[in-house]
Formats: sequence, C-alpha cells, structure tokens
Amino acid sequence: MSRMLNRAVTAEQQLLLTLRFYASDAYLINVGELFGIHYSTASNIIKKMNIALARLRPQFIKMPSNANEISDVQNRFYLKAKFPRCIGAIDCTHIKISSPGGENAENYRNRKNFFSINVQTISDDKLMIQDIVARWPGSSHDSTVFFNSSICRRLEAGEFGNGLIVGDGGYAVKNYLITPLLNPVTRAEHLFQESQIRTRNVVKRSYGVWKRRFPVLSLGIRLHISKVEAIIIATAVLHNIAILQKEDTPPTTQEIQKQINLMNSVNINVINENVNNHTNDRTRSTMVLRHFGGMC
Repeated sequence: MSRMLNRAVTAEQQLLLTLRFYASDAYLINVGELFGIHYSTASNIIKKMNIALARLRPQFIKMPSNANEISDVQNRFYLKAKFPRCIGAIDCTHIKISSPGGENAENYRNRKNFFSINVQTISDDKLMIQDIVARWPGSSHDSTVFFNSSICRRLEAGEFGNGLIVGDGGYAVKNYLITPLLNPVTRAEHLFQESQIRTRNVVKRSYGVWKRRFPVLSLGIRLHISKVEAIIIATAVLHNIAILQKEDTPPTTQEIQKQINLMNSVNINVINENVNNHTNDRTRSTMVLRHFGGMC
C-alpha cells in the first residue's frame, strides 16, 4: 500500500511535503495527514528528499574558490566593519534531537542538558553558509569540531591565500583564524575588538535566519540519528538558495524564538587566554598595530 501511495505522489508534492516537515515541529504523522498519505510513505518521501537536497551541497555550500572570489568577499567584509582580509566568520550552533539511544547517547547531551548535534558553519557577509560540519555530538567543544574539520586543513594549507576567518574566544588564534583580545587597552586594540565582533556577528545572524526559515532545526528533529545530518545539510542548501533568490526572512513565533535563544546559549565561549597569545598571535598583533593603529 505504501508503495502505491508513493508512486501517486508527484515530485512537486514530495518537495512540498518535505518543506512542510522542515517548517513544522517534525511529527511525521502530522505532515502525512496534512497531505493525505500514510506515515510510512511520508517518512520514505522525506528521507529521499533529504538525500537529494543534501547532494546539492557542492553547488550551493562553498568557500570562495579563486582569487577574484576571495577578493570580492574580503572587500564586502571590509565595507561592513573595516576588518581586513576576512573571508568568513566561524561558529557553532546546536540542533536539538531526540535521544539517539545506545551506549553513546550521553555524548549527545550538551551543557544545557538536552540532546543535540553541535553544527559548525562559516558564514559570509550575506549570511550564506560557506562551509558546514553537521555530525558532532552535542557535548563536543567548538574547537574540537574545527580542528578535526576539512576546512581547518584547507586553511592550514593556505588554500585561500591571505584570506582569514574570524571566530570567538573559544578558538585558538592562528594566522588564518583571528579571535578577540583578552583585555584590549589601547585605542587601536579597542578599534580591533569592535571591528572583530561586528564582523563575526554575521554567523550568529545566519543561525537566526536559518532556524526561522526551518523551525525543525530549533524545535527538534525527532527522527533516528542516522537521518539528522542529511536534514541539516538539506536545510542549509535551501537557506543559501533562499538568499540567492532574495527571499524575505520569515517572521518568527514566540516559541521558535525561545528555542533559538536556548540553542544560542549552549555555546558560551569565554576568551581562552591559554590559546590566544604568544606563538600564533603575530598576524593579529600586526593587524592591531598597523591597520587599526593607523586609524587612531
């Protein structure tokens, strides 16, 4: 019976059903009833569409790939807050999930005591997701996710020329990853700090827009853990497509905003003095002295 129903559902209806799932509280039975199909059919359709959309990742989720693209995004970031050489802002956000069960379930419990995936993204100035890692359990630290990611290796290898990214104080400062100062004192240091904060704010803003577009990300994904990554990637693809198509940011509800705020409160990274000084600080120190010092 399920196969018969599945064949009767058009491709357009399958996409609409999946979009409805992304925009809901993630109960498959409710989505199925809305479209007049069985729960199992809705589940199969959504699984297939998740995979199909996630496969569009290389086309729609990508870092700048040549000198012209790098220069373009650097110029746009510079116009925003006078921060030089920036090609993206990095951070992590939590996506609520059901308990995955099994002996490793507690690895997914975060510091706010609910189960989640800790998702790393890099955002550009337009709030587009340029890179995403969506497989780490909620107890993982942001810096652990980063230093085990392919984007870290690409940055280490100098793939983006003089391009660098900005992050919060939970990351170690590197020549390609600029973090805030622990205690800014001089005028140049305060100018740097303000510019760095304004520049990296785009990634937090991108999370708000992304989760308002697809409330399943904030209300919780109530499916098996094996299906979660594809949903996260698929919604990131659609988020970028919406920006490219200049779609309006959808309004939020009180409950969705409450959940977004809760997700944002999980990753509270204080500036780590032990990882943000001396050895890897040459690029940041030079930037403060020459670039921001020249503004004083």
